[in-house]
Amino acid sequence: MPTQTDNTKFDLLTVAKTEGSSVSVQKYNPDSEQIYLFDKASIYALTAAYHAGRPLLVRGDPGTGKSQLAHAVAEAMNWQLLSTVITAHTEIQDLWYHFDTVNRLGHAQLMSAMHGSVDAEGRAETLKAELSPNKFLSPGVLWWSYDWQSALRHCRDSEHRQYVPESIHGKKNLSRMTDQDLESLIPDPKGIVLLIDEIDKADSDLPNSLLETLDCKRFEVPWIDESVGGAEQTLKPLVIITTNEERQLPPAFLRRCLVLNMNLPTENTELKALLIERGKAHFKDDIEQDAMALAADQLIKDRELADSYGYKPPGQAEYLDILRVLRQFDKSEQVEMLNEIKDFALRKHPDLPLSSEQDAHHDRS
Repeated sequence: MPTQTDNTKFDLLTVAKTEGSSVSVQKYNPDSEQIYLFDKASIYALTAAYHAGRPLLVRGDPGTGKSQLAHAVAEAMNWQLLSTVITAHTEIQDLWYHFDTVNRLGHAQLMSAMHGSVDAEGRAETLKAELSPNKFLSPGVLWWSYDWQSALRHCRDSEHRQYVPESIHGKKNLSRMTDQDLESLIPDPKGIVLLIDEIDKADSDLPNSLLETLDCKRFEVPWIDESVGGAEQTLKPLVIITTNEERQLPPAFLRRCLVLNMNLPTENTELKALLIERGKAHFKDDIEQDAMALAADQLIKDRELADSYGYKPPGQAEYLDILRVLRQFDKSEQVEMLNEIKDFALRKHPDLPLSSEQDAHHDRS
């Protein structure tokens, strides 16, 4: 069996330079117009995390592109993206697999009623086949990350799939595919990027449980008496974990991660330059230069206002939303349109004064 280093090569440094350090994020959403600009810190952090075999914890304000980083890496490397969003109810088992015990119990009761007249031996054989654990077992993101082909086969056998990677969405009649079909139509990926989004929303036990699995790179599936990962693992996934800092993460978890901070610049001149650079990357010459600069100035002004009220300030995502609207209008109309729409994108809390109210107050002063 090939080793991990033989099977996977991570060279984002070369890829990013070849692509001019930007990539169109469209592989899993062809209608998306998102462009991701790799910066030096992100490239080196990703490279270090992959070769260290550690997850990369990406911290930063909402809307700074933390989740998009994983999409961009998968796109640039032509690797498979696997992603999951953590909630307050997520448990480590949900990332391993999902077993539908409720449906299995209901199916058992139905089968018993339907086959009540069959002899005991025949009924036992029927129930054994109909209640096979494989029918109710659905691999989770960590299973797909550590053993793609095993997860694919179990996904094919499952009648209650909870998670299917983006690359096999739309594959009809998956349950009818033979092993040969699976290998030819859905081959092993070149590499895997695993995105675990918003880890700070999890119960406090999840980060440490996740860390144990990521360290061991294996887990047990008791329903079928199998192990996933370990010596059988043929790919080493690049694991990216994001946080919006809503909850403090355990110190032990932080120690075992590499950390990339993606907060926007605090100095206004630097922030304005960054916003305009990213606006040009997304929209080229479709936005009038004055409109792009004024939108950046307005964002900075509204960030300061939101911060003074104790709210999370608007960020890069809101800035790009405004430019996306302006692009639909003639350049000669964009500045005027900006003045009409800026409050809808940038001031999302009812007690923040609207721009017109601030301007009127300024005039009276």
